[in-house]
Amino acid sequence: MFDLPVGQGPVHITLHMGPKLARPVPAEVTEALLSAQVTATAGERSGFQLAFDLTKNGLISRRLLPEGFFDPKTRIIVTVAVKGTPDVLFDGLIVRHEVGASNQPGHSTLTVTGEDLTLLMDLEERTARYPNLPPSERVLSILRRYSDYGIRPDVYTEKVAQPPHQDLRVHYQTGTDLQYVTELARANGYTFYLEPGPNPGQSSARWGPEVRLGIRQHALNVNMDANSTVDQLTFAYDGTAREEPQARWQDPGTRQSALLPQPSISPLRPPLGKRPTPALKRKTLAGTAKQQREQAEAELLARAAVSADVVSGSGSLDVNRHGYILQPRQLVGVRGAGRAYDGDYYVKSVTHNLRPGSFQQNFTLSREGLEARSDFVRP
Repeated sequence: MFDLPVGQGPVHITLHMGPKLARPVPAEVTEALLSAQVTATAGERSGFQLAFDLTKNGLISRRLLPEGFFDPKTRIIVTVAVKGTPDVLFDGLIVRHEVGASNQPGHSTLTVTGEDLTLLMDLEERTARYPNLPPSERVLSILRRYSDYGIRPDVYTEKVAQPPHQDLRVHYQTGTDLQYVTELARANGYTFYLEPGPNPGQSSARWGPEVRLGIRQHALNVNMDANSTVDQLTFAYDGTAREEPQARWQDPGTRQSALLPQPSISPLRPPLGKRPTPALKRKTLAGTAKQQREQAEAELLARAAVSADVVSGSGSLDVNRHGYILQPRQLVGVRGAGRAYDGDYYVKSVTHNLRPGSFQQNFTLSREGLEARSDFVRP
């Protein structure tokens, strides 16, 4: 649905709230909403901040706030509709709220802050044993605990096969579910995040490689006169960002150690730039010598991939002017920035700033090199 054009249309925000099964809020709550900010970043937990007008004798101040309607751990779902097309922007839990009281009429506010549903996975530490389960199967068993919240697992098999060897090592979890799932993702060059929707109360838990294949979102046009959809784009090229990790592995039979060969990162990070940047740094990974060979190879691949992006971009857009809602953690094309910086990028983060009738987005982009790989960028 995010691919549908929004054109010049009014922006409507819908809120659902509740302990676990969220329901539409009273109309007075929606009418009191002053602004909403939602931030989604690759590899990080998404967050939100909502500001409400706290009228002295209004429903929020008189009844809802004292009775716990905005208490921490209350579920809240933010849906935005532009030109009648609804899309779920956020599904999460309230962490805190703040009240700003003012002597001036209309200046008292309630500010509600929260994080996405991965917060549920970070509230309880546990010790768990996973005999004879590869990383992806361990993640699946953990995510099934949260199906009551409408979370669907979207788990990919690791790129470097790691068959379990119970006779050599049994894998244990110590810490929270989120810490363990994130640790397994990083060890395999994967990312873990929740994608809200497509309907309120549903979300997808992706444990896998970043989305660097498939259909591109509609391009960000700059310096193209009437066809421009963003006012300004800023790019940076950091030649020291990429490093070449090195890993030693010791054969348990012969006790001989050797450097593992450098892997190709293409399975994890299909190239987006035509001219990739060579690594200027070398770094030796600690602790790989005594790991299983497959684990050491997976960690080497993960570290090589995570530092590959040396080109970054940032900008802002008006959704009505751009014509489409820019989605994070997907691909988008850039046009009009010149030969070096045109082409496809990975959308690293998006901050949605909403007010009644207004929808602005701040975003950051990344890729591993200069120049577009193709002469065609999707308009």
